[in-house]
Amino acid sequence: MKRQKQTDPILIGFLIGCLSLLSLTLFHHTIGTTTTFVRAAALFWQLFDPTHLAENNYYKSYLDNSSWINWQAAFVFGIFIGAYLASKMSKSSLAYTVAEPWQTTFGSSALKRSLGAFMGGIIILFGARLAGGCTSGHVISGGMQLALSGWLFMMAFFATGVATAKLVYRR
Repeated sequence: MKRQKQTDPILIGFLIGCLSLLSLTLFHHTIGTTTTFVRAAALFWQLFDPTHLAENNYYKSYLDNSSWINWQAAFVFGIFIGAYLASKMSKSSLAYTVAEPWQTTFGSSALKRSLGAFMGGIIILFGARLAGGCTSGHVISGGMQLALSGWLFMMAFFATGVATAKLVYRR
């Protein structure tokens, strides 16, 4: 199996820093993504049960004086477009459905891998909303502003990720 050529992490960090500064300078907002999920959920309730939306203070607090689609929704949409373009422009990318570490531990079922990724995403999204922001909001934006909460979250996130990888992959 041919290994994927990786981009220099220092370059990626520099580019993320530039994007953060541009976002702050041009739009007066820091980078973050999870509020888009709240807005999408509120839109769902608006379409299928408007009375639930009207009675729910959580959704109302995110929608007061705001439009359904804002800069953050465009940013999230841009992430998907950018990821697609990056995969198409990569000269030596390796496409696979089930990564080797997952296969070794859990088998080669693409459905099982997809369900695991989906459930992991739901857990992370729930935790992000509970924490009042996502990884990009806390780590990138909070770290860039030298916020103690951002740095504490970053340390906890990486420590939990290492512990989870050791537990899941038994290494």
